Amino acid sequence: MNRLLLLLLLLWSAAPLIAQTPNQVPCCGKVDRVNDFPSRYIPTRPVDIWLPEGYNTAKKYAVIYMQDGQNLFDFHITWNEQEWGVDETITQLKSENKLRDCIVVGIWNAGHLRRRTEYFPQRAYDALTPEEKKRISYTAQSPNPQRIAPTGPDSDNYLKFLVEELKPYIDTQYSTLSDRSNTFIAGSSMGALVSLYALCEYPEVFGGAACLSTHWPGMGFSEKNPAPKVILDYVAKHLPDPATHKVYFDHGTITLDAEYKPFQDQANALLKKKGYTSKNLVSRVFPGQDHSENAWQKRFSIPLLFLLGK
Repeated sequence: MNRLLLLLLLLWSAAPLIAQTPNQVPCCGKVDRVNDFPSRYIPTRPVDIWLPEGYNTAKKYAVIYMQDGQNLFDFHITWNEQEWGVDETITQLKSENKLRDCIVVGIWNAGHLRRRTEYFPQRAYDALTPEEKKRISYTAQSPNPQRIAPTGPDSDNYLKFLVEELKPYIDTQYSTLSDRSNTFIAGSSMGALVSLYALCEYPEVFGGAACLSTHWPGMGFSEKNPAPKVILDYVAKHLPDPATHKVYFDHGTITLDAEYKPFQDQANALLKKKGYTSKNLVSRVFPGQDHSENAWQKRFSIPLLFLLGK
């Protein structure tokens, strides 16, 4: 028996022992939490699985995998007392008969020093020169969460965790539609960047990505920042087939989001050149909205309906 299969079998058999319900979700449905999801690729972390009211194994559910899972459901546990309100938004859309049945898998980030390292597209980073890599890395003496670890990104291992370990667990433990057309990925800021990376790296797994306030600079802003060019070059070469994939982008116009327009315009042009149209690409601008969970909560219904609307 290979190591991966053994790991998954051990995890599945232990699931009833390690899953627990966190603080009461404010609105509806319930959250199953796996406190320390094991992985051979990345450090363990909590994973929250949100199930809608009336979840029933007689039905099959689409799945949305979301980054920064600790910010999705409960503002009591977030660093800034803000949340996406994912449960409220999905429940409201379902009550209006606008949304397909779905569950949400929230993958917690592993803290500010690892978050950017796990979310920065690794194959884009590989295109940098040694001097450019040094420029966007922090030093051991001065770790900076706005920069990448000196060893480089770990996003390839993060995606292996999602695809090879987490998704098989979800599809085994829950009543899911496991095919590409029912499997989506979403996030904001750096989480949006790694969600787009996942769509490009695993087009056979994910059928669509929702990328809110995509942090194209990849790190803190700098006039000499080489990251946006290599990220956009990577996207141009690895976009999946528009016939079988959907991509949602947006951004606000104040705080960090005020810097995104020129990069987003380039990304939109790349997708249109690839053959994306209004049927499989949405890119929106929200004047006056900032870079925060409160802002993403206000508009989360838009990518939901684009990816999962009836």
